[in-house]
Amino acid sequence: MNIHHLELFYHVAQHGGISRAVRHMPYGIQQPAVSGQMRLLEQDLGVRLFERTPFRLTAEGGQLFAFVQPFFENLDPVADRLRKGAAPVFRVGASELVLRDHLPGIIQPLQARAPRLRLALRTGRQPQLETWLLDRQIDFAVTLLETRVAARVKCERLLRLPLVLLVPKASALKSADALWARKTIEEPLITPPAFENFQKHLRRLGLEWPPAIEAGSLELVMQYVANGYGIGVSLALPEITRHPKVRVLPLPDFPPMEVAGLWVGRPTPHIQAMLDTGRHYIKAHWPQWSVV
Repeated sequence: MNIHHLELFYHVAQHGGISRAVRHMPYGIQQPAVSGQMRLLEQDLGVRLFERTPFRLTAEGGQLFAFVQPFFENLDPVADRLRKGAAPVFRVGASELVLRDHLPGIIQPLQARAPRLRLALRTGRQPQLETWLLDRQIDFAVTLLETRVAARVKCERLLRLPLVLLVPKASALKSADALWARKTIEEPLITPPAFENFQKHLRRLGLEWPPAIEAGSLELVMQYVANGYGIGVSLALPEITRHPKVRVLPLPDFPPMEVAGLWVGRPTPHIQAMLDTGRHYIKAHWPQWSVV
């Protein structure tokens, strides 16, 4: 028998049906997937395990549930006992910029309170980070919000960062308005992923300026602008806009990008500490952009 099928069956039996199980699953899975895997389990065993409507375990389903229930219900207590004997691990996902330049200042107070705490760090963007949270591969994430957050992911908005344009130092442009006043924009646009709000606002202005280069990070946007490949859109953070060959043009009328902390379930003490120290760090460094 497939152990994953048994896990899904446990949740179906525990919660009294497939749709209820999907709502209470500790990770994301769609109802058709659960239904299909339950059919595979029944085919493998050659018996019907439960009636669908109204939900009722068959005699065989009751036997199987009695067998798997103690195992799955004891997983968390066993894990807790094992964790008590090992150094705790806190798994954080974020962009490389956050992990490199800002997480050390945020995590230091947390490590002072829990000296044995070990960190596991992963780089990613919102879609990846949400998947990892739902799969319990990470505990907490810090990300630019690209899209609406998934239903089971908790979100606290921390920071609103203004958008800016980056132009080569030798460019004659003195403001973004001078660029918008043109009938067509000839310079190539260099953009990071997930800046769809920038494009939406351009369309409200009646402008079409599709990206010519999609750079994988804000640092790459700055470097490509410095090398003369076009004009870049970025965030108003000095560490990703300061370059001797680049000038910054503010975009005060464009909606800012939001940075948020993400997690699943009730916040653990480590998650709460991250949120608390993160708010303090933001207020100390960017009080004008802090959400809280």
